[in-house]
Amino acid sequence: MPVSVGPYGQSQPSCFDRVKMGFAMGFAVGMAAGALFGTFSCLRIGMRGRELMGGVGKTMMQSGGTFGTFMAIGMGIRC
Repeated sequence: MPVSVGPYGQSQPSCFDRVKMGFAMGFAVGMAAGALFGTFSCLRIGMRGRELMGGVGKTMMQSGGTFGTFMAIGMGIRC
């Protein structure tokens, strides 16, 4: 696929750049959702202190990675 050049000589991002951007956006959204859901679920089962921080961090990383992966796949399909 030829790269179209916009005004002022700007080129569009490549497909790999779009996939990376999709993963980054999905990871950020997943981390925010994981912070909310992880905090509530860990508090509900009675975690406190260091255990709470570990549980919330684990949930944030899991949801961020999952959502980021699906967003990257979606951006790959789009280009």
